[in-house]
Amino acid sequence: MDDRYPADVLAGDWRASRRRVVPRIAATHDLVVEVAADGFCGAVVGVASGLVELEDRGGRRRLFPLGPGFLIDGADVVLDPPVRATQQAPRRTASGSYAAPESRARVARASRILVEGKHDAELVEKVWGDDLRAEGVVVEFLQGVDLLESALRAEPPSAERRYGVLVDHLVPGSKESRIADAIARGPHGAHVLIVGHPHVDVWQCVTPRAMGIDAWPAVPRGVDIKVGTCRALGWPSETPADLARAWQRILGRVSSYRDLDPALLGRVEELIDFVTA
Repeated sequence: MDDRYPADVLAGDWRASRRRVVPRIAATHDLVVEVAADGFCGAVVGVASGLVELEDRGGRRRLFPLGPGFLIDGADVVLDPPVRATQQAPRRTASGSYAAPESRARVARASRILVEGKHDAELVEKVWGDDLRAEGVVVEFLQGVDLLESALRAEPPSAERRYGVLVDHLVPGSKESRIADAIARGPHGAHVLIVGHPHVDVWQCVTPRAMGIDAWPAVPRGVDIKVGTCRALGWPSETPADLARAWQRILGRVSSYRDLDPALLGRVEELIDFVTA
């Protein structure tokens, strides 16, 4: 014989079928709702301090507490405050400029920036790399300012192919300043801008504060600036690998433009302006 009552009808939560889940709706601007208590119907025009302001089609405005007691198309809803998007501050690059919006890589310009050596190029890339990629500017190194004239002859500059050149130790009477003056007076001068910093080597463009020292050591004339610097600081200096490790140690102390001498900062910005004009 079949059991007419196969299960206990009182088992479980017998009230669940009577419960109704009321949807929660964000009180966004222009959302039209009706107040269940008095039938006032209007669009959301503002939300503040736990209250929602509604405006009906006649222009009348009234305030009501957020929460239950509202209808949309005749169905109960709970009005919640709108979710506010968090506004992030614009990201700055290591050079201090505002980062450009993410976009596809830009095709490299014909104009470019030339620096004396690999260390110069790596320092410029670390601080200005984001800016240079956004502008499509390539940095190349010469292995010494003595090769600048031959590089210009091999690929002559023009109005569409400008060269900005960064030189170490560009001070009156130095070899570097004589080379720069000769090129400025020569056939390529109109489309080449040569600027520089006063330090003998780009290592010294990193501030002593960033390095945790009082000042960069004074290296006697006739002693290689990198070797002499390493010796004075107590770092190994016997092999090219020692010097390479010393540079990586210095470069690792640079995180932004704040770690560089202003004498370098202004010159690099000047070159970027020149080659992107």
